[in-house]
Amino acid sequence: MELIETTHLKLQPFQKSEATLFLRINRDRTVRKYLWDDILISEQQADEILVLNQRHIERDDYGLWKIYRKDDAQIIGYAGLWHFFEEAQPQLIYALLPEFCGNGWATEASAAIMRYAFDSLEFPDLVASMDEGHTDSENVAKRIGMVFWKRKIIDGKPTIFYRALAN
Repeated sequence: MELIETTHLKLQPFQKSEATLFLRINRDRTVRKYLWDDILISEQQADEILVLNQRHIERDDYGLWKIYRKDDAQIIGYAGLWHFFEEAQPQLIYALLPEFCGNGWATEASAAIMRYAFDSLEFPDLVASMDEGHTDSENVAKRIGMVFWKRKIIDGKPTIFYRALAN
């Protein structure tokens, strides 16, 4: 899996040795609210996710990339492709620490991941799901060209799905 560069960002695959960093991002109150249903993940869960991520990187050429700002090498979150609901193909995922939101970086990173999915992995489409009412995530999906696809109740929670087709 490759390093991905955009105008303002570098996306580099998470390594299994970076569980502490991964844990810190996912324990942030805002990140965990939307990605983890407000549950604090454990160190063991972080380790297990990054071990699985390493397998996906080596076998499937996708996974989770940490996001750096080019100007100061600050890690601001992560984006990638991940399985959520027993689907055959992974979904787009993006998570930024709240102090870095509102600058277009989630959109820039997500657009880069979508291009990678279409151009390098030859996905026919790409899906992103989110809690209904999480308008910031909906807006990112819309800005990168995704359109509303469906709504489902998953684990008792309304979840919406956006989708883009490869050109």
